[in-house]
Amino acid sequence: MALWHTDDEVGQHDAGDQTLTAPQAPDQASQVSPAPDETPPQQPATGPAAPRDAAARTRDRIARRKVDKFTERREQLAAVALATLAEQGYANTSLRDIAQNSDFSHGVLHYYFADKFELIIHCVRKYKAECVTRYDELVASAASADELRYGIGAAMAGTLRDEATMQRLWYDLRNQSLFEERFRATVQEIDQSLEEMIWRIVSRYAELSESPLAVSPTMAYALMDGLFRQALLAQLSGDAAAGDMLDKHITQLLPGLLG
Repeated sequence: MALWHTDDEVGQHDAGDQTLTAPQAPDQASQVSPAPDETPPQQPATGPAAPRDAAARTRDRIARRKVDKFTERREQLAAVALATLAEQGYANTSLRDIAQNSDFSHGVLHYYFADKFELIIHCVRKYKAECVTRYDELVASAASADELRYGIGAAMAGTLRDEATMQRLWYDLRNQSLFEERFRATVQEIDQSLEEMIWRIVSRYAELSESPLAVSPTMAYALMDGLFRQALLAQLSGDAAAGDMLDKHITQLLPGLLG
């Protein structure tokens, strides 16, 4: 806090050739306290702690960059691996197969993913999360029941036509979980997210239709998933009408879920 004084307020004392001025305490009116909402300015750190703090911040930034770089490379590898896994299936694909179909070596794949199990879990979880986001956007933008009904039918038909091998990989993983216990927790997690997505669709449809629902979340998911899986088998078997039939079935199903 700054102190100020005049000759009348301060006594001067001689000390050899120096003149010492004895400060006098300011009156209460001169003391200015920060407002309750104000925080006094922080002084920059000085002394031995300052270099240590700066070094710690530098280490943190470097560590974050390493984590970001690691995550970025994993995503690149997963994108490459997903195409091979979707084409050949889990049982028929090894990390070496994926390496041969990419610019990455077998050793690099092993560095970023411990084994094929970790890789396929990462790939399928990422792909399904993107699917959920896509359908949620349709639900959020629909202004009428018919817009939502026809929009969902067309979107599911588009997914069937454009991403049949990716969807096949999901069903492959789900089937594997019947035999391999380590898959089950992840499959149940993804299955639950898909059931919740379907429930958001049918709940919004009921809301826009101003009608109650006559089914449970599990039943709604089972019905729509069953239609999609049947259409997927037809699509993979070369049925050119599979997408159109799925579109038709979904648009017919949604009104039937209402009470």
